[in-house]
Amino acid sequence: MPIPAVRPRDDRGHAERIALSAATTDGVHMRTEDVRAWIAERREANVFHVERIPFADLDQWGFEEATGNLVHRSGRFFTIEGLHVVEADGPHGDGPYREWQQPVIKQPEVGILGILGKEFDGVLHFLMQAKMEPGNPNLVQLSPTVQATRSNYTKAHGGTNVKLIEYFAPPDPERVIVDVLQAEQGSWFFHKSNRNMIVETVDEVPMWDDFCWLTLGQIAELMHEDETINMNARSVLSCLPYQDLAPGALFSDVQLLSWFTNERSRHDVRARRIPLTDVRGWKQNVEVIEHEDGRYFKVLAVAVKGSNREKISWTQPLLESVGLGVVAFLVREIDGVPHVLVHARADGGFLDTVELAPTVQCTPHNYAHLPPENRPPFLDAVLDAPRSRIRYEAIHSEEGGRFLNVRARYLAVDADETVDPPPGYAWVTPAQLTALTRHGHYVNVEARTLLACINAATAQPQGSA
Repeated sequence: MPIPAVRPRDDRGHAERIALSAATTDGVHMRTEDVRAWIAERREANVFHVERIPFADLDQWGFEEATGNLVHRSGRFFTIEGLHVVEADGPHGDGPYREWQQPVIKQPEVGILGILGKEFDGVLHFLMQAKMEPGNPNLVQLSPTVQATRSNYTKAHGGTNVKLIEYFAPPDPERVIVDVLQAEQGSWFFHKSNRNMIVETVDEVPMWDDFCWLTLGQIAELMHEDETINMNARSVLSCLPYQDLAPGALFSDVQLLSWFTNERSRHDVRARRIPLTDVRGWKQNVEVIEHEDGRYFKVLAVAVKGSNREKISWTQPLLESVGLGVVAFLVREIDGVPHVLVHARADGGFLDTVELAPTVQCTPHNYAHLPPENRPPFLDAVLDAPRSRIRYEAIHSEEGGRFLNVRARYLAVDADETVDPPPGYAWVTPAQLTALTRHGHYVNVEARTLLACINAATAQPQGSA
């Protein structure tokens, strides 16, 4: 068999086209200022209703007698189980440690988050879907072209076909721009990954009512609006191969990877699944599973009706946060190059112990009872930041297929020049983070949201002002 010729790397070509798309704010399909009205129109055009129900009213779901785990009768979709975590700072468990138990979502199958790209008038556009998710506060947000678990696109729920899935399962390797496994929230999922994909086409794609083509510049503008671009779309877009317009960094790539490897090595996180009935510190009644002190999150059940979904009506469990979260990067320029302060964060549900997270990532309500010295580093600096120091701010909701009304205030805040990173924190450039998103399990989902917002807002084509 003849050996195929080696193909040149095409990231640079993609980066230039992506920069042009990011600099283009007039799309061929819809004006940016009309998108919100279009989303509202799609919300009105379909029947959407979400109602909290007792666990006993769940259809096809129930608590296992032996374990108390909340499972689907088919064995598909996901389960709510227990998790026991012991985390130590030393590589041999000889440092300070934390230990806790909690409910957790176990969903072993890998879902597809896929955005279809196509050039119109020489500019790359992305096909976004106005998708209903039961946990979204406003129900409908812009999602990837395809957003589906394996159970969804193999029709384990008995619903209709997932539109345009043929572009992603499997993709044409000649048309792939992004294809990488990325982790979901390590604090609420156990070892959960989704396949983040961007695939280009030259086909005439059918235009259903719930889809629209937008440039990256239009999407960037919409990321400044509250609860408009959903979490999965933000995650996928963060993986785009942008140009590095400000070369240079405090640490070389080798130094950054060495620091990160050291952080992974020094954390000893031992997480094991346990029966839900064995979880200590949590209580359950007919409608909710919650922490005894009212912190962290709750597990509850909902009944859903959505006329533009693959399945018209269903019931399912969801997780609900106890308050508005705060997710923030501290930002500063070092020798004229923008840097963000990342945190090497260890979560019990991560596949590989540590991922790079924003400077601050928490729900302040969970720490309100603690003295300032015991709250997350930089939390008060972010909460007290004057308006003049805030570079970016929007409220985004998390994945509405598993979480109910889980929202966070996302921020990029100018740092005080005297900030000295404590252990576990480092200054890196957005370009370095972007390079790491090309590989799975380096940059966590919250950091990917902020990265998508920063990159889309700053990208420009070569030669532009």
